[in-house]
Amino acid sequence: MEVESTQSLPRSNNELQSKRLTKITLLILNFTIMVIGTTGSPLILRLYFLKGGKRIWLSSWLQTGGWPLILIPLFVSYLKIRDKKLPLMSPSLFISCAFIGILTGLDDWLYAYGISYLPVSTSSILISTQLAFTALFAFLLVRQRFTPYSVNAIVLLVIGAAMLGINSSGDKPEGESKEKYYLGFFMTIGAAVLYGLVLPLVELSQMKYEKVRVPVCYTLVLEMQLVMGLFGTAFSTVGMIVNKDFTAIHREARDFELGEARYYIVLVGSAIMYQCFFLGTVGAIFYGSALLAGVIMTVLIPVTEVLAVAFFSEPFSSGKGVALALSLWGFVSYFYGEIKAKKARANVNGTNRY
Repeated sequence: MEVESTQSLPRSNNELQSKRLTKITLLILNFTIMVIGTTGSPLILRLYFLKGGKRIWLSSWLQTGGWPLILIPLFVSYLKIRDKKLPLMSPSLFISCAFIGILTGLDDWLYAYGISYLPVSTSSILISTQLAFTALFAFLLVRQRFTPYSVNAIVLLVIGAAMLGINSSGDKPEGESKEKYYLGFFMTIGAAVLYGLVLPLVELSQMKYEKVRVPVCYTLVLEMQLVMGLFGTAFSTVGMIVNKDFTAIHREARDFELGEARYYIVLVGSAIMYQCFFLGTVGAIFYGSALLAGVIMTVLIPVTEVLAVAFFSEPFSSGKGVALALSLWGFVSYFYGEIKAKKARANVNGTNRY
């Protein structure tokens, strides 16, 4: 018996190391995908509107329309777990993901409406307020604990968004009315509120699945994103049919400032970028929490800001700079609080062992 246990020990250690390496690899890949999607998606969508695109429902559809791309990694993942009953998703989780997908479709429409009237640098800062709403809904839905640091982060983000609204006169794109600017402003805030609800709902769905079945794995995360993307796209498809966007695509492509071929490249690129964003977000929730996903989005704001100024020559006013500084301050406050809380939990666990 002793010989068998001695021989099995290295094997179990190798298995643990292999699992740890796989998890780290997936985490790095997931973070990379999220960085690409979070920074690139608003830029390419804004490019669509700047160069002659006008279809709100079409741009909303593009944000989830790339869901078939998930089939590729999902198929590869299925090959590795052929011994399990597929699909892994339960009927109740399917219904939850379908509902979340419809909410995502509505959120996409609000966001597309907002970015059609706002500079990317402004909309990015406004979207960062979703961290505050994510914290609120995470507290209500998944009992996420507040700390003085997370409360401070919420307050700073709200103040930053308010400053943008007060100092809007020098930020409006040329030729745009004040009414359209404020409409875009509040639509973007609405998108931040709704997405702040979506993230904890995804985490809650995963938690409920774990209670009645097995721990959530990355294959299930892919299945969830597939269903959410499908139903989000279905929601936007109805809007496109009612608004007659399908019949207008060819005409809009012909009048696009960059040319017809580049018009379709922009559409396809937008769909790919947003799929990276959504897949990366769901993965961040899987590896951490809804708040972690919100924090990653917030910390990537400066990258989007710099790219927007570089590619679109957007004005960067002092008010916008202060709002950005407040957003980053809020992020640092939240992250510092999480590090302290993690150390405190580790100390408690260590004390309880004795």
